[in-house]
Amino acid sequence: MPTSSTPAAVTPQKKQSSRKQLQDVALIAVFAALIIVLAFVSIPVGTAGVPIVLQNASIVLAGLVLGGRRGFLTALLFLALGLIGLPVLAGGRTTLAALAGPTAGYIVGYLISPLVAGLIAYLAPKKRGAGMFIVLGLAGIAGLITQYASGIVGLVLRAGLSFSEATLAQGAFVLPDLAKIAVMIVIAAGVHVAFPDIRKK
Repeated sequence: MPTSSTPAAVTPQKKQSSRKQLQDVALIAVFAALIIVLAFVSIPVGTAGVPIVLQNASIVLAGLVLGGRRGFLTALLFLALGLIGLPVLAGGRTTLAALAGPTAGYIVGYLISPLVAGLIAYLAPKKRGAGMFIVLGLAGIAGLITQYASGIVGLVLRAGLSFSEATLAQGAFVLPDLAKIAVMIVIAAGVHVAFPDIRKK
């Protein structure tokens, strides 16, 4: 007869839950590292153009692939690393430096956009096809709009711009960002087809 000191048996359900938690932590860490690495990748546009950076799109990709909860935690981790002084943002900036300036709104958008994109993305059909691409496309655009909307609010509050001025300031980035999001949608669709278990809660 077992006594109170007998250790409880580890059930298969507990093992599976523990394995799932470890997998989630690993995925969140890998995507946070990817986002930080892409902060240092920029594509120059013309002689006087603003360089195209991949970081904002990779943040949306985290949501498309990992879903809302894990996408949000990925963004939270990468921004938290910036709060302790690591140069995690494009241009080698820290989260603290960005929060102190007119780009603070975009930082909020970075945190929210993978949550928004992920919640929509995980409504997509699991089989590759038009339905998957349509839902992932809507998710990616929703994530991008979230970043823009947050950035606009930040520019109004921190830079003294009017709403129309702050909105027009996004114009130069729309086409490049849509192109980047299109690539991320293709990548996300490929990941979901190749690794269907990634969507298991």
